[in-house]
Amino acid sequence: MPETTVVPLDPESEMLLAYLDAQRRHVLGALDGLDEEALRRPVLPSGWNCLGLVRHLALDVERFWFRGVVAGEQEVIDAALTGPDDAWQVGPDVPAASVLDLYRDQSALADAVIVRTPLSTPPAWWPAELFGPDNSIRDLREAILHVTVETACHAGHLDAVRELIDGKKWLVLTDS
Repeated sequence: MPETTVVPLDPESEMLLAYLDAQRRHVLGALDGLDEEALRRPVLPSGWNCLGLVRHLALDVERFWFRGVVAGEQEVIDAALTGPDDAWQVGPDVPAASVLDLYRDQSALADAVIVRTPLSTPPAWWPAELFGPDNSIRDLREAILHVTVETACHAGHLDAVRELIDGKKWLVLTDS
């Protein structure tokens, strides 16, 4: 990993990181209190489960975008190019707590990239082999926005799945 100077967070960086962190907390909060069986239960026709979605967020979103695309960490680049690692799949021998910890750990590593990188920094790497030559992410700012939107979208998925599993609702303003 290239050495980078820690950049004091400006108000925009603080705001972007706060919004991203709110969505991360939403993901974990939507799952709070579910047991192993419920976290592994597929409830939608596509068959994914909560743990698979969280593992996807950890590896394909937090790790890929911040450590791979933004920071250009060779280990992450190699993992992306040697795929296909189906991050959505969690083996029965993998404890749920380890998947949730993986998400927390990858989020913390992503935060370390964010706090040491100016918002205007262009990507260090783009996987043209996987996604074609046109990278729509011009800088760290856009990467944070992209990840925030993707995380929010998946948090909504988890809200719906959680309600289907046990009826618990997240931030619903009315019972009618």
